[in-house]
Amino acid sequence: MDGTQIPATAPVLILLGPPGAGKGTQARMLEERFGLVQLSTGDLLRAAVAQGTEAGLQAKAVMEAGELVSDAIVIAILRDRLADPDCARGVILDGFPRTTVQAEALDRLLAESGQKIDAAVSLEVDDAAMVTRISGRYTCAGCGEGYHDSFKQPQTEGTCDKCGGTEFKRRADDNAETVASRLQAYHAQTAPLIDYYARAGVLTSVDAMGEIDGIAARLAAIVDAATA
Repeated sequence: MDGTQIPATAPVLILLGPPGAGKGTQARMLEERFGLVQLSTGDLLRAAVAQGTEAGLQAKAVMEAGELVSDAIVIAILRDRLADPDCARGVILDGFPRTTVQAEALDRLLAESGQKIDAAVSLEVDDAAMVTRISGRYTCAGCGEGYHDSFKQPQTEGTCDKCGGTEFKRRADDNAETVASRLQAYHAQTAPLIDYYARAGVLTSVDAMGEIDGIAARLAAIVDAATA
């Protein structure tokens, strides 16, 4: 045995949260603990295009035309992916749904196989703290080691602790103005979705400003409760 805690029933979990809230990190930890499969819209689209599935070819044509992939195509790609054997232990949806229309379409898709959303988790953040967290990030250009203006600076100023490099870089969109704009857009877009899952009785809010392990423990408890 590899120590993976296999759920009694296959859960369908949705992670909601703005950029930088830690969805990716927490999803990976849930994957390791429960054997769940993280499904992100971007990864699904890329895989479907690479595999040349019917829905993937439709998505490729739309993207090459510079247009947005329709909800119907995304749902078709998701339907194909959920049929794969590795999803039998349960899935974590990251980045989908983004709107109530998509949430309703997802409910219909899951109902086809007798499934439902077991838990929708909203990772709650403090916007001002998030701006500081994200806009202060930078990495070593040589090895990719991460640093932060406030929380983690090199032991020797201007020199990477890991490889000794002296060149550093920042993502172009990791600036305070852009981060604040992205947070505002997220809240405006997601507020109706949070209400949707609250009305369905499956929403749980988790403070995402704490320690990673503490957040992971809360999420694990939610999965346990959803599959009990």
